[in-house]
Amino acid sequence: MSSLFRNSVAVAAILVAVPAYGASVLRVCADPDNLPFSSQKVDGLENGLAKLLADDLGMSVQFVWWAQKKNFIDKSLNAGACDALMGVPAAMGVPEAKDSLGVTRPYYTSTYAWLERRDSTNPISSLYDERLKSMKVGVAIVDDSYAPPGQVLAQNGLAANLRGFNVTDPKELIRALEHGDIDLALAWGPVAGYFAPPSLNVVPVTPSRAGMLPFVYAIAVGVRRGDEQLRTRLDKAIVDKCSAIEALLDEYKIPQVGERGLACGPASSASASASSPH
Repeated sequence: MSSLFRNSVAVAAILVAVPAYGASVLRVCADPDNLPFSSQKVDGLENGLAKLLADDLGMSVQFVWWAQKKNFIDKSLNAGACDALMGVPAAMGVPEAKDSLGVTRPYYTSTYAWLERRDSTNPISSLYDERLKSMKVGVAIVDDSYAPPGQVLAQNGLAANLRGFNVTDPKELIRALEHGDIDLALAWGPVAGYFAPPSLNVVPVTPSRAGMLPFVYAIAVGVRRGDEQLRTRLDKAIVDKCSAIEALLDEYKIPQVGERGLACGPASSASASASSPH
């Protein structure tokens, strides 16, 4: 995604006469400044995905620009401002989930990752590596909390080793690592893969979860709960465009876990992943 689960404020007024879902226009709510996922220049992963799917449906895509903050889903998709959201955790399709949606089959699965300098002779992957006790670790802050792997480090007695960075400015985290202000960085995998320069390695975090807290998430397209017609059509479009989707994921250097080509394989259970990765 990046991120979809912070409340939303409109950054551009929504036209009163936005077309309702129908045969010609797919309205997609998207953040205007949230690369690698979306931007008002329509050069993000989710912009590209929306275009692919709309094309398969024989529709044009219309982006409705919203900053993704708290209650974003209720104020945009569920309020009827758009028809679909790209890049939502598949677990949001579980009825008891907070902000429950209708979700398509996943089209990729990713994880949190370490960013490490390539000159490291023994890269760290585990959150329980003893060497972390002597390291400064940069972690994104989401809604006044560390991203999930950072929460685990803090609970393990490493709170003093953590340095917080605004989740909306991943380049600041990268600069701090390159300049030696921190020894390691933790980021959502798609953000790490997209922004990491050649001087840095992207290493998936292990283990894949800590107790009930997962670090691996299947990502899908969200629609309003009950809009089965659109969800079913988007499911088919994901399968039809699966090769192009895989190429798009490679273009944006999205680190995938598990089987690649998820969009082309059997549908996965939406209950296999947890809430927000961002």
